[in-house]
Amino acid sequence: MSYLRAFAPWIVYAAVPGAYWQWAALAAAIMACADVVVRRRRGAGFDALVIELGTAAFFAALTVLAIVAPETPLHVYSPALSNAALALIAGGSLVARVPFTMGIAKQTTPQEVWTQPLFVRTAYVLTGVWTASFAVGAVVLTVLAHAETVVRLLAQVLVFAVPMIFTKRYVANVRAKAARLREG
Repeated sequence: MSYLRAFAPWIVYAAVPGAYWQWAALAAAIMACADVVVRRRRGAGFDALVIELGTAAFFAALTVLAIVAPETPLHVYSPALSNAALALIAGGSLVARVPFTMGIAKQTTPQEVWTQPLFVRTAYVLTGVWTASFAVGAVVLTVLAHAETVVRLLAQVLVFAVPMIFTKRYVANVRAKAARLREG
């Protein structure tokens, strides 16, 4: 559920028709900022808010662009730009050695596991998969910028669905492996 909350502003932005992109960007920015504030008040560390902070910054900038220059030719490329921003945020978290998936995983994993090599490696693998998906999504959505809305929406859904499914399956495999190691 943490992934859904982290990506909710992106999903809302993608779901709102393009004619209302100013309002969609503003709604996404407000959602992202509110989520950061609420989660910080609940004690979430910045490592658990990597995507959320990047999301807030991206949608704040996009809102300004959408209001100041609503007819900008960049509008048609905003889905691709969104994915590029997510790829940079996720990839940046890898470069900074704070994979964004680790912060999410720490919310539901006992603290004694956080430094174990399997836990750390899993976070890097998952963040790498998400980063790759966002990067591929940016390229595909650039190519599809003038395609039918349904085709673009399908591409946007796949950008999130593929790494979500991978994450679920990979984590299940890692947990099974960890259980076997504890038993054996």
